[in-house]
Amino acid sequence: MRKDTLNLKNGYITLISVLVISAISISVTISLLLLGLGSSRTSFAVQQSDQAKGLADACAEEGLEQIRSDVNFVGNGNLILGNGTCTYNVVNNGGQNRTIDATGTVDSVIRKVSVIINDINPLIVVVSWQEVP
Repeated sequence: MRKDTLNLKNGYITLISVLVISAISISVTISLLLLGLGSSRTSFAVQQSDQAKGLADACAEEGLEQIRSDVNFVGNGNLILGNGTCTYNVVNNGGQNRTIDATGTVDSVIRKVSVIINDINPLIVVVSWQEVP
């Protein structure tokens, strides 16, 4: 085999090797970028979910404050805080039993809590404070 043919074969092998390694590197880079983007979206959704839960809790607290101010209070209200809103509804279940249903919303993320009270006077006694679907 001639030396020119041998150099030409080595040149093709080197060129193909560089192309294959470049293609693999580009694929890995694109994969990492897409994973980073997905992680950022997930992190943002978790942050919004936490904010919505905080808003729901804030409205439940506002409902408790309304009951503390007026033991006969029943009704609803809302708050606008930061990037979201929340609503609450206080229902009289008879006697001193009350239920507060609160919903916090940030963009399209919604979280809800339900607070059950079984005594108002002399102190408000919360029996249950749970997140609900």
